[in-house]
Amino acid sequence: MSAGGDLVARAMTMVDLSVIVVNWNTVQFLLECLRSITPEAIRHPTEILVVDNGSTDGSPEAVATEFPNVTLIQSGSNLGFARANNLALRRSSGRYVCLINPDVVVSEGCLNRMRTYMDEHLSIGILGPKILNCDSTLQLTCWKFPSVWNSLCRALALDAMFPRSALFGDWLMRSWAHDTVKRVDILSGCFWMIRRETLDEVGLLGEEFFLYGEDMDYCKRSWQKGWEIVYLPDATAVHYGGASSSLLPVRFEVERVKAALQYWRKHHGRAAHAAYSAISLLHQVRRILQGAVRYVFNPSEKNKFLMDIHAGVACSLFLFRTFASWRSGSLRELQ
Repeated sequence: MSAGGDLVARAMTMVDLSVIVVNWNTVQFLLECLRSITPEAIRHPTEILVVDNGSTDGSPEAVATEFPNVTLIQSGSNLGFARANNLALRRSSGRYVCLINPDVVVSEGCLNRMRTYMDEHLSIGILGPKILNCDSTLQLTCWKFPSVWNSLCRALALDAMFPRSALFGDWLMRSWAHDTVKRVDILSGCFWMIRRETLDEVGLLGEEFFLYGEDMDYCKRSWQKGWEIVYLPDATAVHYGGASSSLLPVRFEVERVKAALQYWRKHHGRAAHAAYSAISLLHQVRRILQGAVRYVFNPSEKNKFLMDIHAGVACSLFLFRTFASWRSGSLRELQ
């Protein structure tokens, strides 16, 4: 079928909203997420697509049994977040598409409020709700684009020491109360509503990102195309956080560092990229030393601090290997 024929076919079958959930071994979270989405989805033309990334915990079987109307896509292996979402994005037909993490519980009315706001504000490409922790406290999901300065502040823990400072802690936008509608640089990819026209113009998620970083990259690309990214506090959801990453915490910490380097390589010059790489190593060294001190003076939480030390060491070794590959003229570590 031609490209024009694809567009005609999609227009004829388009629903109001496509909800996409990518899962890897988080069956209980996934089922709770789908239960929170289903009541609102029944009232509006909505399709729900679940991509299972080779889970071994019975996730596909549980979804097929409890939610027979959900489109289940089994990737057969862990493709990562971006590639798995893209599998479903290619099959989706909604005017709007929601990407929702499996450890998110959507509050009643959230999807409808977001859809209505998008209908009324045609310049918005991506909309995000207020995200709460499981204890109902605010989860910081709005960020400024990373810079050498705010990365250095994080590496030196200045953002933690001065959390309300616009100068030292503003990367996570802690100085803002998160109680008003606001255009932001980046929204955490745990819950997005994306306009179909934005997807058509910006394209799919960057598959060079296995996990993490794809949200920063996509927000950057969206702003470059002129689409606004907006935070809507009147719509809420709960995000447990780390459901998949808790299964292999050290590996996922390395993936986070790798994704950040990929983002800087893609969107910044060589000098800024090199500066960020050095700052990232400084961050890990500070993390190791801080974890060691806390381990000595707070033995009751020694397992937590040992994990921080192990993650810091693993990330530092990854950075050293990356530096070595640069010196030899190879960037294989970042492919």
